[in-house]
Amino acid sequence: MQIAILLFDQFTALDAVGPYETLGRLPDAQTVFVAERTGPVRSDTGNLALLADRTLADVPSPDILVIPGGPGQRALMEHEPLLNWLRTADATSTWTTSVCTGALLLAAAGLLTGRRATTHWLTLDQLKQYGVEPTGERVVFDDKYVTAAGVSSGIDMGLTLLGRIAGDEQAMTVQLLTEYDPQPPYDAGSPQKAPASLVEKFRQHRPS
Repeated sequence: MQIAILLFDQFTALDAVGPYETLGRLPDAQTVFVAERTGPVRSDTGNLALLADRTLADVPSPDILVIPGGPGQRALMEHEPLLNWLRTADATSTWTTSVCTGALLLAAAGLLTGRRATTHWLTLDQLKQYGVEPTGERVVFDDKYVTAAGVSSGIDMGLTLLGRIAGDEQAMTVQLLTEYDPQPPYDAGSPQKAPASLVEKFRQHRPS
């Protein structure tokens, strides 16, 4: 089984690394990082790069497709070489997944039309433009499409899909060995829980 994780300039690191560290533990699976060109691809901070060792053309039919989000997603919404690759890869994939604003790329490729999906809370309403039903759930399954909300939810998506494929015991094993036992110091991880002033601050200044 081949898992392809897309990289693009200004991706959010945890969007890619969360599924890599969870779903990537699937027994006998090969995980590859793919991009338009091979070589280092820098994250949205500019301080971290992951290495793409395959081009899009090298990976036409992965079994599992993982699309991260990040600020760089906005420049790709009408980028036909990438959108066409998404459509081609999706045609034969067993699972097509996204984290954060990666769902918007799937939507722009026409892959989520008429489906339920989630993305980062700041961009949920943008899904409607592509005929997608937005939901605030953390991980959403709709047929073979699995979308995760913002950034850290990619860990949950990876574990949940791992359980679907390899069974609960395998997923719990990965959770245990990665010691994924969230005990956040603040209860502000969603717009429903965070102070209203903080939520409004980011709603007002979100990029279009």
